Amino acid sequence: MDESIKVGPMNGGNNGAGKPESVADILENHLDEVIHEWLNRVEKEPDLESIPLNFQERTGHLPQLLRDVISRLRLDDGSKAPISEAAAHHGDLRSKQGYTVAMAVEESRLLQVSIFSTLHRSQKHLQFDAVLPAVVTIADEVDAQLKQQMLRFMAADETKAADTIKNPKTTSAA
Repeated sequence: MDESIKVGPMNGGNNGAGKPESVADILENHLDEVIHEWLNRVEKEPDLESIPLNFQERTGHLPQLLRDVISRLRLDDGSKAPISEAAAHHGDLRSKQGYTVAMAVEESRLLQVSIFSTLHRSQKHLQFDAVLPAVVTIADEVDAQLKQQMLRFMAADETKAADTIKNPKTTSAA
């Protein structure tokens, strides 16, 4: 049997591009690329750009969120993933910065697109049969991070509402 047929991309190979890399390794090696692609996508969204933030304020959360994704990819099957503290902190931060829930969801969506685009550009280095399970894990982890952000957003909204009830703003008559 011809070896090129047996070891092609449809059979778990990587098109003969050398030793295949794991999805986690690709993301780890391209962390800055993912972040810059995400920022480029964010900068094209008028809603997100309506909140003026510098590079660090806008992207400072991403290295840890991506490290959490990479860690999740490296967990053994069946292992319980830890809750991302970075995601919870990010939800607090974005709430304080004036983001809406829709804006936070959009940022999360753009992160997934940026991750998947990076993997697509690196596909010749990936072990083909490991890609789909990794994509499922990435989507699950990014969505779990979004859930943590939303829980903190809702808690911040409840705190603001309680503060408003306790200390209603009064207007003074002149």
